[in-house]
Amino acid sequence: MSKQENFRIGTILKTRGLKGELQLYVNFDGLDAIKFNSLFVEIAGKQVPYFVASIKYPMPNTAYLNLEDVDTIEKASALVKKDVYLAGKLKPKKKKDEFTLMDVKGFIAIDDNHGELGEITDVLEYPQQIIATVRYNNREVLFPLNEATIKGINAEDGELYIELPDGLLDVYME
Repeated sequence: MSKQENFRIGTILKTRGLKGELQLYVNFDGLDAIKFNSLFVEIAGKQVPYFVASIKYPMPNTAYLNLEDVDTIEKASALVKKDVYLAGKLKPKKKKDEFTLMDVKGFIAIDDNHGELGEITDVLEYPQQIIATVRYNNREVLFPLNEATIKGINAEDGELYIELPDGLLDVYME
């Protein structure tokens, strides 16, 4: 399974108890409405499948997860700080009016000072912020997607208007 086929739902934060239960930070809205019996844990760059024995949602953005064959704290500890994915076919379809920053992949990034930077090749979500990637002058350039950098979005034409922080492009061009 490739990462493109699956979608990220969260990260395993820590173990819980001695029987292999895991605490999962969930950063995917509506996960509790999806019925699933397996998931993927990213280990060494590969997505390894696991069967779900049980899952509980005690509070928002938190799930307690028991996986089959993960029945000791030692086995569970090996999965801490790993990203968790579900099969792409389980991802709910978005309504047309639900546009998120993750949808700007494929848009053309246009900076106020430097003009057209290129196509956004990837959008990565980190706990602190969302980062976009473009190829500019044969170099990979990363920039944050937030209120300070985004000046406008033309969804129909696939254009993202931004104002990069001073010196950001210079860091990549040196």
